[in-house]
Amino acid sequence: MPAATLTDRDVRDRVRLIRSANVGPIVFRQLLARYGTAGKALDALPELIRKGGYQGTAICSADEAEDEIAAVEELGARLLHFDQSAYPPLLADVSTAPPVLTVLGKTDLLSVPGIGVVGARNASAAGIRFTRQLSADLGAQGFAVVSGMARGIDTAAHQAALPTGTVAAMAGGMDVVYPPENQALYESIAATGAIVCEMPFGTRPQARHFPRRNRLISGLTLGLVVVEAAMKSGSLITANYALEQGREVFAVPGSPLDPRCRGTNNLIRQGAVLTEGVEDVLNNLPDWQRRPSQPAQPSLKLEGDAADADDAARGSLMEKLGPTPVDVDELIRQSGLTPEVVLTILLELELAGRLDRHSGNKVSLA
Repeated sequence: MPAATLTDRDVRDRVRLIRSANVGPIVFRQLLARYGTAGKALDALPELIRKGGYQGTAICSADEAEDEIAAVEELGARLLHFDQSAYPPLLADVSTAPPVLTVLGKTDLLSVPGIGVVGARNASAAGIRFTRQLSADLGAQGFAVVSGMARGIDTAAHQAALPTGTVAAMAGGMDVVYPPENQALYESIAATGAIVCEMPFGTRPQARHFPRRNRLISGLTLGLVVVEAAMKSGSLITANYALEQGREVFAVPGSPLDPRCRGTNNLIRQGAVLTEGVEDVLNNLPDWQRRPSQPAQPSLKLEGDAADADDAARGSLMEKLGPTPVDVDELIRQSGLTPEVVLTILLELELAGRLDRHSGNKVSLA
């Protein structure tokens, strides 16, 4: 895909669009594919929302978007758009990648092949020591070490990789350091590495934001190493995203008596690469140097009147939707409607807040 050339108005309109209610990465791309520009998509939103069954129009204002753009510039950060050449190439290959990414620090580091290193916040001394050694070794091999700047394993990974290059993905806004005790680490990464986030300035991290942060970590990498993780932990959520995105998952074995190792041991049981050092990573990523520098963007065609849907089509599709997630391709097969019409109806429902998206291209009624 040719790199996009954006005017100031294009940038403002794209920020408005992604900050509008119920506009996620997939909907954003569908709207741009159908209407050509974010400005035209914004003009169409009220009618699309009405057709989806909701009368409100929670659309980000021009003033709000301009305030965010000004805040980004004042901090010394920049906005990267999914169709620009500077956008992280590995992340660009993910269908749910943020259409607009805020970056602070060395943008060119985002094009360096990354390896994610994540794990427990209440990490053991042995886990911290292993993480530091592995992260330093990965950096020496030319990888950028990617993590989430959390306590424990994440912090150790970033600290060890500062000399060679580390990338931190944040759950909140770029101006909200979390946890607060990592303020010095944040400043060090901003000076020598890169920090990325997709949330607006001022956003305080909440529980629902961390899975989005986790899919950023995996999306920025060729593979993910989990050092320590309980059976129900954010690190395992990151591992699931990595698998969905076609990344290699590595897990460090640990004592069966330590709850912090049960999740990693279970990952190995399920097929993750047992990892005792950097050689295990290198031996299972033999083709990483031949990865394309800029993967092709997925095609999302929703063009003109051909994608318009009538009330009969909406009623027919609604009958097949419920609280249980169903594959979009299955909806197309069973409904007998064209893919363009089905995608349009789903777009309308999602914009109206009546549809939830799930992994594996599945949807359900909200």
